[in-house]
Amino acid sequence: MKLDESDAHALVAAYVLGALEAGERGAFEDHLQACETCQMEAAEFEATAARLAAAVALPPPTAAKAQVMAAIDGVRQSPPRIPGAAAPALGGVLRRKALPLALAASVAAAVFGGTTVWQLRDGQELRQQARQAQQQLDAVSAVLAAPDARSVRGRAANGATVTIVASKRQNGAVLTATSLPALGAGKIYQLWLDYGGTMRPAGFIDGDGTVVLTGDPADAGAVGLTLEPAGGSPQPTSAPLLLMSLPA
Repeated sequence: MKLDESDAHALVAAYVLGALEAGERGAFEDHLQACETCQMEAAEFEATAARLAAAVALPPPTAAKAQVMAAIDGVRQSPPRIPGAAAPALGGVLRRKALPLALAASVAAAVFGGTTVWQLRDGQELRQQARQAQQQLDAVSAVLAAPDARSVRGRAANGATVTIVASKRQNGAVLTATSLPALGAGKIYQLWLDYGGTMRPAGFIDGDGTVVLTGDPADAGAVGLTLEPAGGSPQPTSAPLLLMSLPA
């Protein structure tokens, strides 16, 4: 199987999340060896997926292990696999569904520590956290899984590393930050979309993690990051720590 260059670029996110079929994966890996652009994008997608899971991770409650061990006796074993039985070929449909599911698995493992929400202490609070994590997951995975997703990486004036993944098809952009210095009381990092010199609020980030930019990035040219008073500002009140062009 041979991929043309445009097809190969569109498969970067699927490759990173392990959602390519065998033939596509082999063809993409052949392409990847010679394409520096795809190598860079693959590295950025890997970092973004890992940071997303870490951003919503919660330590499992003390009682979780005992509850899981006590429930093991009541779990039915899976039936034996029959040699030669072939799984149905779902092709591209499976691949597209696997993208958000692959991210969901990493987030669920981090959040729930191997058990289910209704088995844990403080179930109502954890269910709310799960809903919030799912909403974030849906928004992020929609951008990462888009065929036209592109990424760019930069460094802020305070030393933080910032990665932006954007999709025109989804009209969305995701920002991941690492090594953001801790903030003192009364301060927050605010994100901005730059429309030809006009800065519009695009959300907040208070530490390392991944966020979806709010607002409409369709006509924006760049993403900004400033340090603002808690609660945010309608316009930047300090010099940008970062002003980075959105990926084309």
